[in-house]
Amino acid sequence: MDILKRPAEEFGNDTLLEELWAKKAFEHAETYFNLLLSVDSRLLQLTPFDSQIYSTFRQDFPNFRVDVLDENELKSDIGKIKWRSFIDKFDKIEDYSFGTLIRIDSKEEFSPENSILVVRIQFLAIEIARNREGYNDSIRGKFAKKYAAMVHNEPQIAKDS
Repeated sequence: MDILKRPAEEFGNDTLLEELWAKKAFEHAETYFNLLLSVDSRLLQLTPFDSQIYSTFRQDFPNFRVDVLDENELKSDIGKIKWRSFIDKFDKIEDYSFGTLIRIDSKEEFSPENSILVVRIQFLAIEIARNREGYNDSIRGKFAKKYAAMVHNEPQIAKDS
């Protein structure tokens, strides 16, 4: 995965690189959702800078709805300008600009219909807000049994003796 840290100019439109980005984004989404299933989201700390990210996010975006995202608010020309200013404040956070999947509707699981690609600091700001404001509270109750059943029904790989 070190290849993903190299300058983009080295690659052009490399499909292998796009596949690596997609794989990494999916793995991150899967890991995060498993965290939501495992712990009380209000107690979840995603970075050492959660408080700073949250206060800056709510200062810069006081009326931004985090329960159900409006993709236009994130990706419109005006939205991009506002977000760029926010993003630049956190350039010291590791991987702050990596492409990351986020759920559109906080009450639902990751799916192609319920996911969009954002940069990591946007993901962090929105998910920290969702956790602190209680929008992720229902995830464990709603999906824990489903995911536990999926884990128990996975075929077991035979171990060599």
